[in-house]
Amino acid sequence: MTTPTTDDQARRRSQDIVRPEKPFARFRWTVTITLLVLWFATTSTVDIELSNILELPERTVFYLTLMYGPPDLTVIGQATEAMFESLAMAWVGTMVAAALSFPLGFLAAQNLTRRPTVFAARQVLNFFRAVPEIIFLILFIPIFGLRPMAVALALGISSIGTIGKLTAEVIEGIDPGPLEAVAATGGGRLQRIRWSVIPQVMPEVVALWLYRFEINIRNSAVAGAVGAGGIGTLLVRQIGQIRDWAGAGTSLAVMILITLAVDTISGRLRRRIIRGPTRPVDVGTDDQPHDEGRDPPGRSHTPLAST
Repeated sequence: MTTPTTDDQARRRSQDIVRPEKPFARFRWTVTITLLVLWFATTSTVDIELSNILELPERTVFYLTLMYGPPDLTVIGQATEAMFESLAMAWVGTMVAAALSFPLGFLAAQNLTRRPTVFAARQVLNFFRAVPEIIFLILFIPIFGLRPMAVALALGISSIGTIGKLTAEVIEGIDPGPLEAVAATGGGRLQRIRWSVIPQVMPEVVALWLYRFEINIRNSAVAGAVGAGGIGTLLVRQIGQIRDWAGAGTSLAVMILITLAVDTISGRLRRRIIRGPTRPVDVGTDDQPHDEGRDPPGRSHTPLAST
């Protein structure tokens, strides 16, 4: 009688073991089925038809041919003037939002303000974020009429929520060291904010203002479509009223080119502000002046609050 080897015993044990069945991916199938149901429900609600989607490339080529075959270059001056009006509306709106959102950002920061004040300030910011700028525009039109001022104020009020929320997040991420240093010298609340918080957050906050300005340029074109001025009003008149497709193509090209130029300049400014000066400074010799407002390498300058 032969004794079973270790390999035989291991083989028999492996045969006796019953492998568990592959678990059913219930969560994955639930999510997939839910997404499919939502897709079919939403497509039926917005009346999406496959035939219209298939005709989209042909229709796009047709209207692009009407716009740029050839374009009407005589409206360049009019389009440029309307686009600069949109830029002015976006700039005024951004400045209004910056002035009003800056103090709200401090009130909404948890590391500077008590909880009840933080809650109240954040609810105010949430309100401005929840209401679209077109709603504010509709509210301002009876007061100011169909004027660029209504668009500028609508853009500014609508931007308060986003800029204020992001400003509060920037303030909450500051280095607490300078704040504690000013407090140790006897600085009050306002002095701590002036000398330790604002110098830390201003570069990023200004970058946020510039970024919002880029967004408001596009929003001003959309808001101007109601007839309040700017490039949006010009495009609606050319396409919807007089059917000037060649002029609309030129106006659209002017809007795109100016918007891209402003975005490029604004992007470089934002990166420059956040990064700070990059030119090396040599303070070892008197004939090479260093940048104004910057501390020499190896030396730190901590502003002290007045006692």
